[in-house]
Amino acid sequence: MTIAVDRLSDPAVRRLLGAVNSGDRDAFFAALTEDATMADDGSERDLADWVDREIFSSHGHIEVQTEKAGGRALVADYRNDTWGEMRTAWRFTVAPDGRVSRFETGQA
Repeated sequence: MTIAVDRLSDPAVRRLLGAVNSGDRDAFFAALTEDATMADDGSERDLADWVDREIFSSHGHIEVQTEKAGGRALVADYRNDTWGEMRTAWRFTVAPDGRVSRFETGQA
């Protein structure tokens, strides 16, 4: 059973993933701090390049299966036009201003 994005516990994560599922690049970047960073499968990535390639140009969509750590640690089924569907793990760091400052993702 999936957890609807609008029901996730952490509001910052909720905004970020809502932007993913609605294909709203501007809202996605508004949900991040200006100096946000990310890693994919343990490797640091250029955030803007990765997001454009893995989410927005390839129609990424996330369906959350479980959440822990107050909604900042997720297991989700993620799919895009490039890779198809895969089980993924996501961890988020939220800055004091309520925006995501870092996320890490990879195969679960």
